Amino acid sequence: MSDEAPTPRAVSVGVLKGGFGKTTTAINLGRELAHRNERALLIDLDDNGHMTLILGHDDAYRGERWNTNHAADVLLDGADPHDYITNVSDGLDLFPAHVDLEDVQSGLKEATMGTTRLKEELVGELLGETYDYIVIDCPANRGKLNDNAMYATGNIIIPLRPENGYETGLTNTVQRLVMEAREYFDLDILAVTPTDLSDRIDQDTRDRRLLREMTTREAVAKHVPNYAYLSPEDWENVDNGAYDHDLPGIRHRATIDNANDEGVPLRDYDPGCDQLQCYDELAKIVETGEVRR
Repeated sequence: MSDEAPTPRAVSVGVLKGGFGKTTTAINLGRELAHRNERALLIDLDDNGHMTLILGHDDAYRGERWNTNHAADVLLDGADPHDYITNVSDGLDLFPAHVDLEDVQSGLKEATMGTTRLKEELVGELLGETYDYIVIDCPANRGKLNDNAMYATGNIIIPLRPENGYETGLTNTVQRLVMEAREYFDLDILAVTPTDLSDRIDQDTRDRRLLREMTTREAVAKHVPNYAYLSPEDWENVDNGAYDHDLPGIRHRATIDNANDEGVPLRDYDPGCDQLQCYDELAKIVETGEVRR
């Protein structure tokens, strides 16, 4: 259970670049929120359906389970979202993606109040009633589905991976997603988290460059979770060989990949994995609505 009384909150997990650990972050964040608060819901809003497919719900994604485009039924036609929710694990449920989510995106462009549909028809129906927390896996591209996620949640967690293009991914997400949305409604950055780190940080590695960018850029550093944050003193100790803490960030572990391969969240595959403490802190950030030092 959480240390404070839960405040129902929905959160978007998104970055305008693929391959940055967005889906893995969303799945394990949702699982920790369910573990801490009993009930949480994942919403797969990404048209590639990675979350839905990873979790083994291929028939829902391909439209075979309900013989209908359930996302269109709910977001465009006002169907009951409860009819299309499936269980993932103890306390964690999923509203799956559909192979024709692009058609839903087109429909939202034509729909009256098309940016509000996710909030009105799905998140607003379930948050605080059935679930205390909802985690949305967003598309990696601009469009009405992303607009709906931002409007429905009012906040975003941005995962970054030490790959070429992380600077562009972060800048584009902040400028083209967050800043543009703020012209029309409130949108907060809850956290910016590094994922899948594997290199040392006392040499010129991608891990070091990513962490330096995140922890020395003032507008970003305040959103970096404690498990990934390095202060100026920490960096000095790193360079002097005096840094004696765990390496920062969500580190690469084969067990995280294995959990995805098995179609379950990390907690259900390996409850002893040391990286669960990172996802637990990320869940606390969602609960409190901010990073606290």
